[in-house]
This record gives sequence, C-alpha cells and structure tokens, in this order.
Amino acid sequence: MRAFTDARTDATADEIWLVEHPPVFTLGTRTDPSHLLAPGDIPIVQTDRGGQVTYHGPGQLVVYVLLDLRRLGLGIRALVQGLEQALIDTVAEYGIAAEGRREAPGVYVDGCKLASIGLRVRRHCTYHGMAINVGMDLEPFRRIRPCGFADLEVTQLRDLCGIGEPERLAADLEPRLLAAFSASR
Repeated sequence: MRAFTDARTDATADEIWLVEHPPVFTLGTRTDPSHLLAPGDIPIVQTDRGGQVTYHGPGQLVVYVLLDLRRLGLGIRALVQGLEQALIDTVAEYGIAAEGRREAPGVYVDGCKLASIGLRVRRHCTYHGMAINVGMDLEPFRRIRPCGFADLEVTQLRDLCGIGEPERLAADLEPRLLAAFSASR
C-alpha cells in the first residue's frame, strides 16, 4: 500500500483491495502499549495507520482504500462516513440495523463493534481502510483493548445473521464501495 501510494501520480487510478490476513495484531500510530493485554503467539505489527490496536485474521474482510481524495473531492470525514455507510447499507440487506459513531469511527450493532476503520493520508491519497468481522475466531479480541476501549465488545456477521463467508460480503459490499468513491459523482 505504501509503495503504491508513494508511486502514484495524478493519472494513477484509484483502487480498492478486498483481502483476508493471517492472524496478526496491528498497532496504529496512537496505540498505547497497555492496550495489548496478552498477545501470546500472534505476531504484532506496527503500522502507520491512525487508530489504536486491532486484530486481523481469517474470516475477516479487510477493505483497503487507495484513493486520491483531491480528485474525488472528499475530506477524510466524508471518506470515513462513506466506508461506514457502504457497510451499513450492505448489512441492512441481511436484516441488521447498524450505525456509525463520529466519536469512535467504525460500524456498530447494538453497541458491539462489527467493523474498525484506520486510515493514513499521504499527499492527499489514502491507504489502509476498514476491517469487517464476518466469520472468524473472536477470541484474539479478548487479548487486546480493541480500538483502545476497555469494555468494547466485538461482533461478527456469522453471529448476527448466519453469513460467515468473507467472499459473500465482498460481493455484496463492492458495488456500494465503488459507488461511494466513484470519481464521476
């Protein structure tokens, strides 16, 4: 992501990457080390994204947004809201009422975090993005203070509506992401 962003020119097309990761804890630029409670044998990686500590693993869909904000005419808040709304609209099709929170970016269902957002902006271009819990082992989240919150519960789609395949969510979410971040808006 960094190499892609560093090599970008004004003519470089925007990209959205949808991936899964092996188990890893990632630390944002503002992570308080005390928020890593008991990482055990899961690797820890320092990143240059915003935010605190989170966990990535199989069964989680990670959405990397490599966008030129200036070309799209977007500010960072509009980008965060666009990510949140694309997911909120997608899970509404599954019968789930979700919401974003201005004070703690991400997507929540009944107070539990379904998706985390952590971004980096360099030269008006973004990288990193959003991690959505689909059908995964949630136990590693108990080894950290997710996003820096001591009592934050996390949830996942499999427990909320039975959808546990990241590929299914990716297929349903992708058109909304493309619509939200189209340069032709």
